[in-house]
Amino acid sequence: MKKILFTALTTLLTVSALNAQTIKGSDTVLPFSQRAAEAFMKADKTARVTVTGGGSGVGISALIDGSTDIAQSSRKIRFEERQKVQARGGNVKEVFVAFDALAVIVHPSNRASNLTREQLEGIFTGQIKNWKEVGGADMPIVAYSRETSSGTYEFFKEEVMKKKDYMPGILSMPATGAIVQSISQTPGAIGYIGLAYLDRRVKAVHVSYDGGKTFVEPSIATAKNETYPVVRPLIYYYDTAKERTIKPFMDFVLGPAGQKIVSDLGYITVK
Repeated sequence: MKKILFTALTTLLTVSALNAQTIKGSDTVLPFSQRAAEAFMKADKTARVTVTGGGSGVGISALIDGSTDIAQSSRKIRFEERQKVQARGGNVKEVFVAFDALAVIVHPSNRASNLTREQLEGIFTGQIKNWKEVGGADMPIVAYSRETSSGTYEFFKEEVMKKKDYMPGILSMPATGAIVQSISQTPGAIGYIGLAYLDRRVKAVHVSYDGGKTFVEPSIATAKNETYPVVRPLIYYYDTAKERTIKPFMDFVLGPAGQKIVSDLGYITVK
C-alpha cells in the first residue's frame, strides 16, 4: 500500500512539475498573460503558470539566465541576447501572441489633438518645449517615458523618434499605469502607452506619418486595417528545450479562447 501511495505521489509531482511554468517581462503584455494563465489553469487543473512583469528587458534577461520559462516582450530580441541563450546550449523560439497599437496620450483638457511623427520626435528629444508650437495652449510640455528596460521605450525610440535620444531629464516611469496616472493629473503632460491601457482619464492624440496630410486615431480598427502607423507585435520567447512543457499553454494562447482574451483586453489578434 505504501509503495502504491508513493508511486501515485511521485506521478502527481512529476505531472505538476511538467505543467509548471513561469512567464516574465513586458508590462504591456502582462494583462494578457495574467488573464490567459488564469483561463488556462481553470481549463487544466494540473497546470501552474506564474506571471510577473518588470519590462521586456527584464524578461529577456531572465530567459538568458534560465530563471523564467517564457519571456514576454513588446520588442524584438536582440542578436546579442539570442547569442547568450545559444552560448548556454539553448535555442530561442519566437511566437507572436498579439499585436498592439502604441497610443500617444495627453491630458483630456489639452486642445492639441493631432501630432505628426516629426512633432513627436521634437517633443521627446526636447526640441519642442511648449504646446503652442504644435497647436496647443501656451503651456510647457511635460514628457513622460517608460524606463530603459521597457520594450515600449525602445520601440518608441526606434519607430517614432527614428533612434534619436530622449531629452535629458525626461520623466521615466516604471510601469504603464504610472504614466496614465501622471498624465491624468498633469495638464501639460504627454506620454505613450499600449492601446489596452487607454482609458477615459487621458486623451489619445491622432498621429500622422505623412507630414500632416492624414491623422489617424489609435484603435483596434485602425490597427487592423493598417491605417494607424504605430503598431507592434507582442511576443513570447522561450527555449525550444522546454517545448514539451510550454506547448499546451502556447496552443491555448494561439487558439480561439486565448485570442478571444486578446480581443477582450483591447489588443489585436494574430489571426
